[in-house]
Order: sequence, then structure tokens, then C-alpha cells
Amino acid sequence: MIRKWLSLAVLLTAAVALLNVASCGDPQELVSISITPGSETIGNSNIPVPDDAGIQVQLQATGSYIHPPVTKNITNQVAWLSTTPQMFTVNSTGLMTTTGDLCGGTVITASVTTNSDGSGVSSSGAVVTGYMTANVVCYTGNGGGGGGEPTLTINFGGSGIGTVTVAPTNFTCASTDVSCVTSSPTNTTLTLSATPVGTATFGGWAGGGCTGTAGCTILLQSDTIVTATFN
Repeated sequence: MIRKWLSLAVLLTAAVALLNVASCGDPQELVSISITPGSETIGNSNIPVPDDAGIQVQLQATGSYIHPPVTKNITNQVAWLSTTPQMFTVNSTGLMTTTGDLCGGTVITASVTTNSDGSGVSSSGAVVTGYMTANVVCYTGNGGGGGGEPTLTINFGGSGIGTVTVAPTNFTCASTDVSCVTSSPTNTTLTLSATPVGTATFGGWAGGGCTGTAGCTILLQSDTIVTATFN
């Protein structure tokens, strides 16, 4: 009988040891990042864009983990990136600053490239990235919508993230805005360029005479709608 209980005790001890080893080998894993605020708009249509220079917004990144499930502030652990640094800059602590050079919308990202937990133990999975949209309102001089000039509407298709920049006006639009509108004098030649963000790819243009995946040139003579697809 003593041998029987001794054997059971040995088996129980071994099982506990194996459980502890398995637990130690299953590190905490980051599965998503959210940014607060999720969107931010700076300025007003009756305020010149250069006057917005220097406005700052503190962003916060929150990581969601499993093994075990937990959320925590990782603002100082992520890599911050502004996809249009001519419009907004963002430093390593998540402080976003308006440059006063461009108007429109852009995407700010927060990424963890090592995908490790707070203790430094490497965890499985790919790069994890969170997104937010930052906008600077374009100046029209009267708070209106462009003074009767023809408009260019940029719509977005697909599930990917990206931006469209319009030259020579330097107007930028982010796909997270779903749709953007800008205006220019009649017969202005505009060139649209698409920039995917993160792992997204550019699927092509539609509307306004734009096709393919290269830059698109439009002679703006009337209200025009163009769709950019990011996959």
C-alpha cells in the first residue's frame, strides 16, 4: 500500500512539473494594438494651414495579449510612424505634432516588430500594427467648400490601408477616411500617387480616366470621382 501511494505521489509530481514546463514554454503573445484617439482633426477651413503648425496631440497605444489575456499600455514600446511626415510627425513617445506644411488626411501607425512580452520573452506571430487617422483641414478662406471650383473626390476600395497624395497641391487622403474631397481651379492638371501602408498592396485606380497601378494624371475640368483600391 505504501508503494502504491508513493507511486501516485511520484506521478503527480511529474505531472505538475510537466505542466509548469509547458506553461513556461508558452509565452505571452501580443495579438493586437489599438491607438487612442482613433482619429484626430486639426484646424479649420478659415484658418491658414501654416497657422496649425506646432499643435500637438499625445497618442496612446494599448496592446492586447493572450497567455494570459491582458491589455496594457505599450505607448513607449511601439515603433511610431507617420505615413506623411510633411503633415504630422510623431516621436518615440507617441507625441504627434502638426507641421503646418500640408492639409488632408494621413495614417499614423504603432508597430511591435519583435512581438515580445513585457518580460522580454520572445513570442510567436508576425509584426503587429495599430492604426489611427490624423487630418488637417484645408484652408478655403471663408469656411466654405472651395469657392465654386471643380472638386476631386477620392474614394477607397479594398480592405488594405494606404494614402493617396495629389500633386502639385500636396493634398493627402488616407483610406481610413473612406472618402476625401478637394478642389482646384478649372483645367488644373493633378497627379495622384498611391502609397500602401504596412502589408497592404495597391490594387489600382478606377474612375476619372485612371487605370492600372501607376500614378494617375487628371485634367480637372469638372467634378471628378476616383477610386483607389488597397488590398
